[in-house]
Amino acid sequence: MSWYPIEIRHTPTETDEQSAYDDLYNNDKLVQRDSHYLWFLKRLLHYAPPPAKLLDISCGEGDFLNFAQKAGYDALGIDFSIAAVQKSYSRFHESISALTANAQKLPFANGSFDVVTNIGSLEHYFDPEEAVSEMVRVLRPGGKALVLLPNAYGIFGNVWHVLKHGEVFDDGQPLQRYATRGSWEKLLKSQGLHTHKVLVLERPAPHTLHDFKLVLRRPHTLIRMIIGKFVPPNIGDLLVFVCSRDD
Repeated sequence: MSWYPIEIRHTPTETDEQSAYDDLYNNDKLVQRDSHYLWFLKRLLHYAPPPAKLLDISCGEGDFLNFAQKAGYDALGIDFSIAAVQKSYSRFHESISALTANAQKLPFANGSFDVVTNIGSLEHYFDPEEAVSEMVRVLRPGGKALVLLPNAYGIFGNVWHVLKHGEVFDDGQPLQRYATRGSWEKLLKSQGLHTHKVLVLERPAPHTLHDFKLVLRRPHTLIRMIIGKFVPPNIGDLLVFVCSRDD
């Protein structure tokens, strides 16, 4: 079954995708603000507090993994990109634990983790359903999963971008998919993740001085940050699905 009304594909094979991600990380093309990860961490602390054993799937350069470990989680990260994992160790040295692995074939035993996180990566996999199935497999019974995904019809995201440019937003990653809140929820459910709540992220409040200065230079970001608190999930830009393993 196809869950995605929108798909943008730049690479034909998974091997090509891995190579493309290495290039993106080597050229600093996948950089996210600290405030993005700290916003997500605050929600994680509420729904699955430390010292939970955490797996951050597609951990990139390790920013969220670093914050999670400092917050008290027993945290481990994996990423498809060799370059990303190498950069995570060059940046954080031995303070984080990360390894190269495919999210669709996790190298862990059943029930190994209390919580898994996937922050804006599931939509980029060749087989998202297999990846969700793997999340469920490595979760303990009753374990939690927090998954961030893009809404095909986010009013201040894709809809606004289409109004301005006549085309959906392409973030330049090898494979990009957009789906509705309902379709993402059904995909997660089909593989054994039950959604308890859907949170909306438009723009996070600045948590660092650097991010605060960026907001001051971009007033529209501040407006979107304030309005975003009132945007319903069906038309939110980024959606966080707070799930538990069905047992």
